[in-house]
Amino acid sequence: MALGPRLDIRQSQSLVMTPQLQQAIRLLALSNLEIETFLAGELEKNPLLEAPAMTGEDTPMSDLPDFDYDAPSVQAEEGPADTLIAQGLGGADSPLDVDYAAETFIDDGPGDRVASAERGLGLNAGGAESGGAYSEDAPDFDSFANPEGGLHEHLLAQAGTHLSGIDLVIAGQLIGQIDDVGYLEADLLQTAYDLKVPLADVERVLAVIQTFDPSGVGARSLSECLAIQAKEADRYDPCMARLLDNLDLLAKGALPHLRRICGVDEEDMADMIQELRGYDPKPGLRFSGENAPAVVPDLFVAPRGEGWAIEINTATLPRVLINRSYYVELAGGAHDKASKAWLADCLASANWLVKALDQRQKTIIKVASEIVKQQEEFFRKGVAHLRPLTLRMVADAIEMHESTVSRVTSNKYLSCTRGLFELKYFFTSSIQSSDGGEAVSAEAVKSQIKALIGAEDPKKILSDDTLVDLLRDKGFDIARRTVAKYREALGIGSSVQRRRQKLLGGKAA
Repeated sequence: MALGPRLDIRQSQSLVMTPQLQQAIRLLALSNLEIETFLAGELEKNPLLEAPAMTGEDTPMSDLPDFDYDAPSVQAEEGPADTLIAQGLGGADSPLDVDYAAETFIDDGPGDRVASAERGLGLNAGGAESGGAYSEDAPDFDSFANPEGGLHEHLLAQAGTHLSGIDLVIAGQLIGQIDDVGYLEADLLQTAYDLKVPLADVERVLAVIQTFDPSGVGARSLSECLAIQAKEADRYDPCMARLLDNLDLLAKGALPHLRRICGVDEEDMADMIQELRGYDPKPGLRFSGENAPAVVPDLFVAPRGEGWAIEINTATLPRVLINRSYYVELAGGAHDKASKAWLADCLASANWLVKALDQRQKTIIKVASEIVKQQEEFFRKGVAHLRPLTLRMVADAIEMHESTVSRVTSNKYLSCTRGLFELKYFFTSSIQSSDGGEAVSAEAVKSQIKALIGAEDPKKILSDDTLVDLLRDKGFDIARRTVAKYREALGIGSSVQRRRQKLLGGKAA
């Protein structure tokens, strides 16, 4: 065999991840709110893209174009979009960037009909009476906002009315080191050194802060926080003081030991525990300046006849349109090759983005439809009827790759009559049935464990072994370690912890 350089022609196939394909894949994993951020950057880069100024619901009827429904339709010459635009027939093209929220598309699918038929299904499904707004019975989410500001502002306002001069400066320094829960994280000696004031002055100002609202704020430990509230309630006696100094024994349920330390009988100990239950161990949380972020659903599911209607939440789904008239205007003034190439690249990028967004919606609906089909019993009867489901099962049913289904179900939420659920919630492992029947979902088993523990007799706390036997009687073949794992995942303590809690609850009652 001769050795030497030579030229060969070979034919091969390979998968090339173009920038457009990478963009389409990335869009699948984004939620509606993340899509809005992404499109904001695209609108800045591409002059041919524009966001609709008004939706069809907000457009006044008088501003809508007049349509002559009796006039015959004009058949435009068919051809590519760019050719039609060059010929001045851009209006004859039917691109994907159509404003489907306009009045002419008010009923383009079952999802739109459900939005008007099912009150409260969509975020803008308020009905004709409310003009698309929320109904009067809908929850007022603004009521969850804190009108009084944060904890620090609340404390500084009180300090301004009770203190002045250097005391007010010390109070500002201490208040700034109180965490959101209401506890002081400062070292008093270090604070006195930094402000060049006596330690006694810092301690005196702290004592004033500890009288502020909410009661218990400015404490350096849990026992001090509860002691401040007990003093305000005039219940801080030597017995209560000894109880607060031994909260670790109370947590362990060592009531006989505590009674000997406090020098009280069983009835007085029960009264003291009941008093402690009325105190707030985290007084600052009610003034927390951070509101819990609201989870906005990406999909709505509602019963429709014998089936289900699935709709994408268009209230949070941003849309972009291609300004084709602006493209014609720019194309008419572009004479050099570089300008024409740049304009053609902008148009191609805009067309691809619109098509990618449209394909994203279709893919989400397709995946969600298969999930609803597989978990129909859950939507009709509850979590106890949740079936085992994997990404591969959905991918095989809709003839897509498993990774595509994984991206579609990431960071997306589904709203139905049973609540708000992440799409990943419907994918659970299976538990084999003890009678050889169909396997059940792990979430269904967790639901059964929670129900059994919730209904247990306080005098007969169910151990994990007992739970295994009860679940086996219900048809769930499950090991003891699995019961313990599911119980801990639900935030439920062991039988010893639950027995201690119920004992303390019974004593306090």
